[in-house]
Amino acid sequence: MTAGSAPSAPASAAAAASEDAAWAARLAARDPEALRAMIAAHAGKLHRVAYRMTGDAQEAEDIVQEALLRLWDNAPGIAALRLGGWLQRVVTNLAIDRLRRARRLSSGEVPEREDEAPRADALIEAGERDGLARALVLALPERQRAAIVLTYFEELPNAEAAEAMEMNIKAFESLLHRARAGLRQAFAAQGGAL
Repeated sequence: MTAGSAPSAPASAAAAASEDAAWAARLAARDPEALRAMIAAHAGKLHRVAYRMTGDAQEAEDIVQEALLRLWDNAPGIAALRLGGWLQRVVTNLAIDRLRRARRLSSGEVPEREDEAPRADALIEAGERDGLARALVLALPERQRAAIVLTYFEELPNAEAAEAMEMNIKAFESLLHRARAGLRQAFAAQGGAL
């Protein structure tokens, strides 16, 4: 592992834990190269999670920046944790907190966003389907939305998604089942237009 390289994909869980401990130690020692490497390795994935949770690119960027600041500030206390999982948990929780705050401020309504860019007919139709699917996901309760985003958009195994949401696997699978049922019901209410 070189001073500026990003963490590589470890061959085993023990190697991952050892590598994460080394990165966390460098972060705790306030090594700016370690922070740059963490940003390079994780920022894109974290932004996708936050964006899919909130539906707002600027809000997602703010959430990722806050999560990375928390990583920097809390580095001495997280040496024994898996850094990627810790960051996903922080981003997921920050997104849920912001969604709850926005719901309180907007009386529970999530504003719809339209794409005003001109498109060809086929792209418009595809965009409408994607918009409906996105709206159905955004209409789910926050924790159900998080379960869908982590499982289907980020393609995390249930165990990792449960860890990111600080849940046991059975509770997560139950939450995911309720989220799927909610999406099916919302889809049926739309007349199956996807």
